[in-house]
Amino acid sequence: MKRKIMMPVGISDFSEIRQEGSYYIDKTGLIEELLNTTGTKVTLFTRPRRFGKTLGMSMLAHFFDISENSRMLFDGLKISENKELCEEWMNRYPTIFFSFKDVDGLDFPVAYERLQGQFADLFKKYDYLLKNDFVNKDDEEVFSLIKTEKASIGQISRALSILMRMLKDYYGKPVILLLDEYDVPVAKANTNGYYNEMLDMIRGILSTALKDNSCLKFAVITGCLRIAKESIFTGVNNFTIDTILDNRYDEFFGFSQNEVDKLLEDTGLTDHTDEMREWYDGYRFGNMDVYCPWDVVNHVNSLLIDSEAKPVGYWKNSSGNEIIRSFIDYSGPAITQKLETLLSGGCIVENIQEEITYDYLHSTEDNLWSILYLTGYLTRTKDGRWEEELPQGSYAMKIPNKEVREIFETVIKKWFMESTQQIDRKALFASVWNGDAEKATAEITKLLRRTISYYDYREDFYHAFFAGIFAGAGYVVESNREHGDGRSDIVVQDYAGDRVAVFEVKYAKKLEDLEKECEKAISQIDEKKYAEEFKENYAEVICYGAAFYKKRCKIMKK
Repeated sequence: MKRKIMMPVGISDFSEIRQEGSYYIDKTGLIEELLNTTGTKVTLFTRPRRFGKTLGMSMLAHFFDISENSRMLFDGLKISENKELCEEWMNRYPTIFFSFKDVDGLDFPVAYERLQGQFADLFKKYDYLLKNDFVNKDDEEVFSLIKTEKASIGQISRALSILMRMLKDYYGKPVILLLDEYDVPVAKANTNGYYNEMLDMIRGILSTALKDNSCLKFAVITGCLRIAKESIFTGVNNFTIDTILDNRYDEFFGFSQNEVDKLLEDTGLTDHTDEMREWYDGYRFGNMDVYCPWDVVNHVNSLLIDSEAKPVGYWKNSSGNEIIRSFIDYSGPAITQKLETLLSGGCIVENIQEEITYDYLHSTEDNLWSILYLTGYLTRTKDGRWEEELPQGSYAMKIPNKEVREIFETVIKKWFMESTQQIDRKALFASVWNGDAEKATAEITKLLRRTISYYDYREDFYHAFFAGIFAGAGYVVESNREHGDGRSDIVVQDYAGDRVAVFEVKYAKKLEDLEKECEKAISQIDEKKYAEEFKENYAEVICYGAAFYKKRCKIMKK
């Protein structure tokens, strides 16, 4: 009988996955590669969210932590084959694993209070260090204050360095420090207006823990972005940064094609190979093409529950997508054109700035494209896919897959709906109710040029565009509702004016076909009798055929 496979949905603790027997794609090669990096005191990994950073850090913690006996967790995994390395390093060093991911708040006091709470929870795990002859008494006093959330800001800024010193005093060995999502508090602070206060706080914590600290064996840090070294890692030496542009660790974050193929084979889901690739593949880290592991695990789990489950945007639902919205709000004509190129399946070439300071995210267009790339909304094309030689630091980029494309489209639709409400549309509405198709054509064209198009959406895009124009203006707007013998595209009802406008929307494949498509739309309104039911309830029923070609349109009145 085939063993039931459990997918570790939402589980980022390595021990829980291994003890529960959940499916695990072996990434323990990261340990060996990390230990082969000689002379590096601090390693920073930057990857987009949901690419296995926290699980990787949990794996490292369970491997190194001297307070555990974790050999059974690693039995059968790649690292266990290196007996000599395991003997030297497994459960041999005091290890601190701390995550900043929940340090958030609308203002600094709230965020600081959460940081205090996170450190208090961490320190409670090390109660055994108190009242020990090996530990400094002054450190014990500060330890108790931090644990009970009574420490000062200065003491909190030294929390990690104090704990590291106490662990070294207790075990007689330097400490391995693992810090997850180091940039989350700074990113949240930038969004909510207390960037400088939080930057100073995190800089103090990292500086005291990492700079010339004899209690540190080595440190591994993860985050989404590489914040400029001089702004947060000032004075930290022997510092190595590995980003999605680098090759050395490219296979350890995200799933390779071989790993996904093996997973689908083990779960009996090989029929879903193509949809998995179209929706969740497409990222390029270093020289490796990778899938988003969060998506793959969630979709496989959904398919194991319901074999008819359709792909959905798991990644987009795991966090906000404010970065795209802020990008679009900033956009001018040049950015708009580039977004349209991306949404139509094309590539753009941009200079990537790997070092970012959050307070200057929107200072240049380069920064904006860099953020979209570094956070996973864009990815590099494969080498050789771009014929021209690219300038140093520039890369050809595209939208990686269907899921991310859907995120862009959803955000753009919402942005257009909201921004349209701010535009004076009186002239457009007057032209519609006066039956002035020529004026309506001109006004709608103006609006069309203000939005971001994605042409392969065809009638669906223009349908949503049209509905958005009339939404929030005091009218009742119905889309795709059954009228007569079919479903009309857009019906705009003006109760106060005792009138209704019926629109049928078409997409022309060529500019010269606009008039022909308008005529088709009007014929469809007649054939399907879309307007019939409104004639009894309204004094005036106006019918229009609307046809679009890219950013050109034509409106014709019946």
